[in-house]
Amino acid sequence: MKIGEFSDSFLPIIDGVGRVVYNYCDTIARKGHECTAIVPMDKFGYRGRFPFEIIDYYSRSVPIMSQYDAGLPMVDVHYKARMDMTDFDIVHVHTPFIAGAEGVRYARKHGIPLVGTFHSKYYDDFLQLTGSRHIAGLGTDIIVKFYEQCDEVWAVSESSAKTLNDYGYKGKIEVMPNGMMIKELDPSWKEMARKHFGIDEDPCLLFVGQMNWKKNIARILEAAALLKKKGIAFNLILAGKGPHEEEIKARIRELGIEEDSYIVGHVLREDLLMGLYMLADLFVFPSIYDNGPMVVREAASAGTPSIVVAGSSAAEGVDDGVNGFCCEDDPQSICEVIEKAFANREETARIGLLAKDTIPVSWDDLIDNVVERYQYLIDKRKGLL
Repeated sequence: MKIGEFSDSFLPIIDGVGRVVYNYCDTIARKGHECTAIVPMDKFGYRGRFPFEIIDYYSRSVPIMSQYDAGLPMVDVHYKARMDMTDFDIVHVHTPFIAGAEGVRYARKHGIPLVGTFHSKYYDDFLQLTGSRHIAGLGTDIIVKFYEQCDEVWAVSESSAKTLNDYGYKGKIEVMPNGMMIKELDPSWKEMARKHFGIDEDPCLLFVGQMNWKKNIARILEAAALLKKKGIAFNLILAGKGPHEEEIKARIRELGIEEDSYIVGHVLREDLLMGLYMLADLFVFPSIYDNGPMVVREAASAGTPSIVVAGSSAAEGVDDGVNGFCCEDDPQSICEVIEKAFANREETARIGLLAKDTIPVSWDDLIDNVVERYQYLIDKRKGLL
């Protein structure tokens, strides 16, 4: 099978969508299929380390979201020449923007099936960028029209499927959750991460994701400030980059938790990232924006329980007090959950082990379902079913 995975987000960005697309390509290729990532041009490093092909197109950074690149693929003659040599059996688009439109164009031109995955709460993105509910509503109307062009629409969770329905999409949505690469962890990674980032022995709270207020990071900072007022020792580790990084640093200073906080940026090395998960006592992820976030699964794979907002997409699969912790969407609630978990560290560690046993789903298992679904859609288009 020859598969084209189209995305506006990819390496070296380590946001959720980019990492999902990388794992799709990597796992599909390791299972013996020809997989190609069609993405904006960026510095991927030595390409020989990837088992899949990359066809990228000229791009420039987005002014208001500098961590992302965007471009015009059809004016890039080298990109067009490479695409003219492809013969995909199916196209899978992961973003409804430039790369997504290119995926639609290619699928229509070649008469092949088109799958579209709904990953993000785009209304929230548009509202944050424009400050206008009217414009955000118009933006989501465009998003709905994009997914109406797909032969099949996937969502990464039940709640994300509901979000797309709430936007106005009336078609059937298949839930295809995200997986994770489950590997044996090296116990030495924990101390390696501690030494690399200079983190002391106090209990650790970890957040991994974009440095963006939409991730509800303000709640984490305010909860940390409450802990400090109570005299509870902690280390707060924030891993990632994003448009509000400097504002977040300023807020940390305002709250007086600068000495307790570590802003470590993008952590590209897997051993260091997993070392941080292993080092953390709690993974604090109160985002009500994210759909089926991989980071909760990654934390669980390291035996670290998550704190998530009850009823959020991130909370799907988390049973409060059993394999994780649920809180309300306010800093006082988060603070109380942390305080209780720190006071019962043996119980918290036990909950982390249950998280490890119940939450992660391997990409290997998930991609078997993905490939089976791809083949069904290909056979259906060919009239074989």
